[in-house]
Amino acid sequence: GDARLRGQTGVLSERRGSYPFIDFRLLNNTTLSGEIGTKKKVKRLLSFQRYFHASRLLRGIVPQASLYLLDEDYLGQARHMLSKVGMWDFDIFLFDRLTNGNSLVTLLCHLFNVHGLIHHFQLDMVTLHRFLVMVQEDYHSQNPYHNAVHAADVTQAMHCYLREPKLANFLTPSDIMLGLLAAAAHDVDHPGVNQPFLIKTKHHLASLYQNVSVLENHHWRSTIGMLRESRLLAHLPKEVTQDMEQQLGSLILATDINRQNEFLIRLKSHLDNQDLRLEDAQDRHFMLQIALKCADICNPCRLWDLSKQWSERVCEEFYRQGDLEQKFELEISPLCNQQKDTIPSIQIGFMTYIVEPLFERWAQFTGDTPLSENMLNHLRRNKAKWRSLLHKQHSSSRSNDHSGQVTGSQEQTLNEEETP
Repeated sequence: GDARLRGQTGVLSERRGSYPFIDFRLLNNTTLSGEIGTKKKVKRLLSFQRYFHASRLLRGIVPQASLYLLDEDYLGQARHMLSKVGMWDFDIFLFDRLTNGNSLVTLLCHLFNVHGLIHHFQLDMVTLHRFLVMVQEDYHSQNPYHNAVHAADVTQAMHCYLREPKLANFLTPSDIMLGLLAAAAHDVDHPGVNQPFLIKTKHHLASLYQNVSVLENHHWRSTIGMLRESRLLAHLPKEVTQDMEQQLGSLILATDINRQNEFLIRLKSHLDNQDLRLEDAQDRHFMLQIALKCADICNPCRLWDLSKQWSERVCEEFYRQGDLEQKFELEISPLCNQQKDTIPSIQIGFMTYIVEPLFERWAQFTGDTPLSENMLNHLRRNKAKWRSLLHKQHSSSRSNDHSGQVTGSQEQTLNEEETP
């Protein structure tokens, strides 16, 4: 039943499609035999024509004929958006629509080209495209939040952070490639439920990783499996690929929210002592970890319209888990009870205790650059808007409590007034 593969490096990797769908009908069973779930059936077809058109697009050459997946208007808009990929107001939802749901693949191919990684590492474009399709398809599109669009959003944010002068002046091509790969694959094959859920339902991955960074370990091992299967880095020396696999794991494991204080304390110590030496590979890697952590939770620092969409999506995923826990008579996890945990209250707590402390330290590191100031300003404005919405909810609740019973016509009027 162990679906992992051991390579020459000794690092275990998950077999492609090894994550079984959680069959919630079986949660009530006391005894289970055999492996639960079904294997993914992922098509890995890459026609030469599609690659030919995509490569012309990435080089900025306007195709003479419309791509059969997208018409020329969509391609033109997507190209225009890619020219502004370093802007913080980049709308990943629009970009995903313009690329016909291929935002992660299109974005990564473009960024690898922009950063000169294809030339530096002598990467084969067809192999790179095939690997990125594997990654994109291993995200679960049915997840409201942890899907390929989230991965693309995190990757675009990571690109912005890699361009911050304090960091960019010291980064090597290897650092940049690892940062982008980790961002793209940091949540690959996420099941849409959290670690406590996997532990209390005795999921096989919880046992496999001994209840420690269960999801992050799986994301990392799955990514290694795809790298090896695609042979994207097979032409590089073995010691180089070994080091890349380990560093990739270190970056992805850093996104475990349970390790938030560990990283904050270490970052605060470095900043207070002013002992960060980015010429040192170890310090540089630590700041890449911090950058990825920032990119992973940067939604509250986006423009309100984008931030609000992400907030609603992540809470919808929480509520789905809570509904499953209630259905199968499990204790409902924190933040997953739709009757008690409102979106404004969840977001205010998240911003106050998780996002603000991290981004304030990041701004201290970058030296209050325009990007950092912009993010903190968005964060403060978005928090104020959520506080306003929470106040309105409380006022509405108190009003309903004091109004007593209302007639059917009155209730209809109230509902119509509350509808945005």
